[in-house]
Amino acid sequence: MTTTSRSPLRTPLCDLLGVEHPIMQAGMGLIARGKLAAAVSEAGGVGVIGSAQLTIDELREEIRIAKRLTDKPFGVDILFARVDTEGAEVVRYTHEVEQQIEVTLAERVPILISGLGNPINVVEPAHELGITVMSVVGNSRQAVKLVSQGVDAIIGQGHEAGGHNGRVGTAALIPRLVDAVDVPVVAAGGLSDGRGLVASLAFGASGVWMGTRFIVTEEAHAHDNYKLKIAAIDEEGTVVTRAHSGKPVRLIRNGFTAEWDAKPDAIEPFPLQMLHVGQPASALGRIEGDVDRGSLPAGQGAGLISAIKPAGQVVADIVEEATVVLARLGAPAPRRSR
Repeated sequence: MTTTSRSPLRTPLCDLLGVEHPIMQAGMGLIARGKLAAAVSEAGGVGVIGSAQLTIDELREEIRIAKRLTDKPFGVDILFARVDTEGAEVVRYTHEVEQQIEVTLAERVPILISGLGNPINVVEPAHELGITVMSVVGNSRQAVKLVSQGVDAIIGQGHEAGGHNGRVGTAALIPRLVDAVDVPVVAAGGLSDGRGLVASLAFGASGVWMGTRFIVTEEAHAHDNYKLKIAAIDEEGTVVTRAHSGKPVRLIRNGFTAEWDAKPDAIEPFPLQMLHVGQPASALGRIEGDVDRGSLPAGQGAGLISAIKPAGQVVADIVEEATVVLARLGAPAPRRSR
């Protein structure tokens, strides 16, 4: 009888999602669309479409683009913005979020991710359709609550991450989440290569969630100026600021961040600052390529990125790097035995 030993890179996340590699591409607003998601999934990872700042028709079309380009699992990331109703026990979402949920379920996207907020209202209907639900968190309290409500896997995002992030660093957060919940945990924040994947597995995670690394790819819906700016900065090239949305966001340090850091009292509370400043500045930087006046999210892992590559090559490179590291550490390679 012939058997094959299990590779350390074949994790519970792979089994849960039905994918080859435990590598997820983050659902970055404006950037992560159908073409990028499909390329990552075709390479054996998990591509994700970011719904933020897309119209409902655009979101539907991006999902269909991904379906045309791959038959592998991919996801949609939704920011579950709530409508606060004083004294109400039932969670209510904004009309925009309700529409995003409706489209995602109607299109039967295999994986639904809450990039922000609580997806409690969508867990049961998603499960009825065979859709896996995952949630991004910044602490163990959030993780325990979401798992108790039926979420299938947790993405722990550390302070090193680009965009909105939490207060706890990745190295402290991930082992804590692994100890706190009994579902797969995915590590995020400052991770850009195979070494980060192996480190995450050592912490007990079942995979990685990478955003900045996948911005600097050929398929990402972003201006080359933005991609090249990420490739040019080092690990100290970012700053956490409230300039984008009124909440702490990690951005590339530039004229935009300097201008607002000089007038912190002028920053409006969330979401007004995002509506009045962050969204137009995002389009200016990410899509139009003004890397001085635009809002440019990036994580501290940018210091490990040096070139624009096809997304599939990025996935392959991460797997190869991780395999080399594991071999150096003496991890057994998959082998056949009689």
